[in-house]
Amino acid sequence: MNHEQSRALYDRALSVMPGGVNSSVRAVRPYPFFIENGDGGHVVDTDGNRYIDFVMGYGPLLLGHDLPESVQAAVQQYSTEGPMYGAPTEVEVELAEFVTRHVPSVEMVRFVNSGTEATVSAVRLARGYTGRDKIVVMQGGYHGAQESTLVEGEGNHTHPSSPGIPESFAEHTLTVPFNDPDAARELFEEHGEDIAAVLTEPILGNYGIVHPVDGYHETLRELCDDHGSLLIFDEVITGFRVGGLQCAQGKFGIDPDITTFGKIVGGGFPVGAIGGKSEIIEQFTPAGDVFQSGTFSGHPVTMAAGLETLRYAAENDVYDHVNGLGERLRAGLQEILEDQAPEYTVVGTDSMFKVVFTRDAPDTFDGHCEAGCQQRESCPRFESCPKNGHDITQAETERWERLFWPAMKDQGVFLTANQFESQFICDGHTDEDIDDALEAYKEAI
Repeated sequence: MNHEQSRALYDRALSVMPGGVNSSVRAVRPYPFFIENGDGGHVVDTDGNRYIDFVMGYGPLLLGHDLPESVQAAVQQYSTEGPMYGAPTEVEVELAEFVTRHVPSVEMVRFVNSGTEATVSAVRLARGYTGRDKIVVMQGGYHGAQESTLVEGEGNHTHPSSPGIPESFAEHTLTVPFNDPDAARELFEEHGEDIAAVLTEPILGNYGIVHPVDGYHETLRELCDDHGSLLIFDEVITGFRVGGLQCAQGKFGIDPDITTFGKIVGGGFPVGAIGGKSEIIEQFTPAGDVFQSGTFSGHPVTMAAGLETLRYAAENDVYDHVNGLGERLRAGLQEILEDQAPEYTVVGTDSMFKVVFTRDAPDTFDGHCEAGCQQRESCPRFESCPKNGHDITQAETERWERLFWPAMKDQGVFLTANQFESQFICDGHTDEDIDDALEAYKEAI
């Protein structure tokens, strides 16, 4: 493939943007390819190279790059009538009504502008509602670029994971390994009276798509109830992708107190949201005293795109299509691994997938979880499959990034840039795309 235009653009970008990018994950080596346009489940770069796109904007593009006419019409209408107003519009009410009607735990919603802003606001809300300061997060979990959760360490021995964050922020953040109920119980025994909330993804989506073991979320729910703490589900990635319109919480049958959203709920435009029980969400100003505000919150173009995207998904069997392709792709990947790399692990559910380059696993797939690891205890691979973020970091992350990712790119398959982030299927993908992707995996693994 020729990449002269992308190389030249990156050379220019390095002079005017730190690292030549506006999000650090995009800075693949030796340089990123620059996208010119999208087409269904594909993207085309500035040099004319065409790729099957499994990045999907890191998750927002449930419908793919060719938006249905109803979504395009709504975006065009609201953008031509005026960019924004600093006043409420009917479409934000309609999107809030749609979300509260379909997501089991959500009675009220506050819209914001990014997943990071949603989790920042959710943490502030939990602290304001409970009058407590400490937040529990999963080790290796990611909840956006916010000071309260960018921490490293174990238990209450945490420190900031980035320069620029005062140590005092980390003092109020406690960590436990995902899928370790005993560690969660011990932490609550020691700090329960000070814990405002537990913040977790229902499925780790930024660390290799790790499912919860049976009963883990139920344990967190019980601990929060017993100690007067709140359970916050970060569904920025899983929201309206895993579990369909009920989201991952509906799939797992867990009712969190607060849920954060992003990505799909904005239909591909910048968005975030905080939803939950009315008595909690109403603590936001002006109904309550917890300050939250934003100039672009509830932006009419974003609200319209999100509403029409979700309506289209509900009325056109989108979830059946993308989930079916996802299952077929993961099953095909497992067949490839059984022949070529049985130590690796296929993960994912619904329209999410990944191959984790784990180092140790049985050399047989007899009796295994089909179409992706589900943390099933009876599976012969259960003891060796990743259980938390640490397990993913112990995989062959350099091999994945330096050898595998470029090999897939050279065969026209665009994957997320490292071992950790999820990959996604959209409504624009076809059976032919899955066939082509599986052939590429055979060559690259």
